[in-house]
Amino acid sequence: MNQLSLAGTPIEHFHICALFDSREQEYEVLIPFFKEALEQGEKSIHILNPASVAEHRERMIAGGIDAVGCEACGQLELQSWQGVYLDEHGTFDKDRMLATLSAVCKDASDSGYPRVRIMGNMDWVFADAAVSKDLLTYEAEVNEVLSMNRQPAICVYDIAKLSGSMLMDLLRTHPLTLINGIVQENPFYTPASEMLEELRNREAKAQPNLASAR
Repeated sequence: MNQLSLAGTPIEHFHICALFDSREQEYEVLIPFFKEALEQGEKSIHILNPASVAEHRERMIAGGIDAVGCEACGQLELQSWQGVYLDEHGTFDKDRMLATLSAVCKDASDSGYPRVRIMGNMDWVFADAAVSKDLLTYEAEVNEVLSMNRQPAICVYDIAKLSGSMLMDLLRTHPLTLINGIVQENPFYTPASEMLEELRNREAKAQPNLASAR
């Protein structure tokens, strides 16, 4: 069990599911993580609700981070959901996102950064119930991309917005969890190959039900 820090510690898993019940709790836990990355000369990319980018920057500044300076030199990027998770039509395409993430990791490495830390606020998921199937497939498949590039990513979820079944499925796609400020190995984690097979079976079982409903 480790505090939320990567300083000087080799890590075997790179995909963290962070669950918070308030914005205050979220920033209390994540600001030290953001600060550590920047102090170590690492690249940081934060993917956010476009309406929250200014607030996010201000919270970082209030936490003692030179967010403006780090943005100016390119070490910190505050990006909108639109254009990253979502395309110009507001649609999520998991394959496009996986390719984007792989390119981001390569670009950071090519630019000489020792590590890139990615944080994605996942509230965009709740705007479209139909996205949940592709989201779970993405969350399972992204483990391979992160492990191959050996770069950490935190998926931030508002626990109050998750149903019990969705919460369990998300936990099963992340090898690490961040709850109450502590990062730990996730006992519910299901290897990607098993999880993807289960998701395919679920979809296959759902198809006859959809056909009969018509």
